[in-house]
Amino acid sequence: MEEEMMYEMRIPPGVTERLVAQVITQYNLEIKNTDEGPLLYGKKEDLESAQDDIVKALNERLKELEGRKDD
Repeated sequence: MEEEMMYEMRIPPGVTERLVAQVITQYNLEIKNTDEGPLLYGKKEDLESAQDDIVKALNERLKELEGRKDD
């Protein structure tokens, strides 16, 4: 049986610890700390799903902040 490739994905600035913990748990990922910053480590499909969730959460946060500019 062939071993599945594992990949790394850099965590972008602005991602909360809560969101990182959520995607690690939900998609069975690991976190690696490097000199360049933390990385998510796991299967390609899981990282892609985690990336989608992270981008969605960041976009929602940006919309919230944009709404507060008028206040």
